[in-house]
This record gives sequence, C-alpha cells and structure tokens, in this order.
Amino acid sequence: MVIFKDEILTLRTWRAADAASLAANADDISLWNNVRDFFPHPYTLGDAREFIAAAAGKSCPVDFAVVVGGRAVGGVGFVPGTDVERFGAEIGYWLGSRYRGRGIMTAAVGRAVEWMFANTPIIRIFAAVYATNPASQRVLAKAGFRHVGTFRRAFFKNGAFVDGCCYELLKEEDE
Repeated sequence: MVIFKDEILTLRTWRAADAASLAANADDISLWNNVRDFFPHPYTLGDAREFIAAAAGKSCPVDFAVVVGGRAVGGVGFVPGTDVERFGAEIGYWLGSRYRGRGIMTAAVGRAVEWMFANTPIIRIFAAVYATNPASQRVLAKAGFRHVGTFRRAFFKNGAFVDGCCYELLKEEDE
C-alpha cells in the first residue's frame, strides 16, 4: 500500500523484496548509535526478513518503507499506545546514511503522520530522541512537532546515560 509518492520519495508498506535493501541500509553503526537497542546491529538479511514479516502481520499498517530510486532506504514506524494512552502513538524513524541531509526524512515523517491522523483514531504522536542527535531533532521540528521537554539521563546507550528530548504533535495542530 502506497501512502505517499512524489518525484523523489515513496512512502509505502514494506514488501518482501525490500529485505536486501533494508539490510544494506540499516547495517550502519552511526544509525545504531541513535536508535533503541532492539534495532539489530549488525543488521542482517535475516533481521530484515523477520521485521518485514512482523510488519505485514499487523492488523493496521504502522511501519512504512522510505523508498528513493526504487530502493527501501529508511523507515518510519509507529507504536500505538494502549490503555489510557490508546489515542497516542510513538514515532520512530531512520534513514540510510547516503540519503541524509536532503529533506527526505522530514518529508517522510510529515506524510506518515498525516496518514496516521487521517486513518487511525490516533490524536497525539510523540517522539523521544537522544539530545546528542540534533539532526533527528531538526526532522521533528521541521515536521511540525513541538519540543515539550528534556528528560535528564533518560536513556542508557553505549555504556552511558543520555538526555532525551521529547517532542509531540497533536492532530488539531497538524490540520
């Protein structure tokens, strides 16, 4: 399912044929240093196949491939909340190093958020990024997210505590 397409970017659900490109672009230590530990490193073809199968098995699509030049080079995904947080979701995203700095991820995040607000009951999307990752913070700000605070020593990555910058976007603000 394609949720957005222009001359540069396609945002769509993952396909089995994306596995090799996913593994090649996700297997990057600079990427792993800025994501949660459950994101594999090294990122193998088996990891890619397992992720794509899991994404396809969800009842509502929440994981999207960022496609440039016909190749899946990044991803945008959502973790819907449960219980009292059931109308919120956390967003996560990544992009292969060769594609960074061109506005691709800002566009992908913006379009994915628009799709979530239009097609799910979600009214609030949030992100928590490492304070040491200003590029990711710029993506969120450019996509309309508001910085709502910084949690000190919120994450433990690579043997050290890292502050976490929290961002949110409400459906009413996006309209």
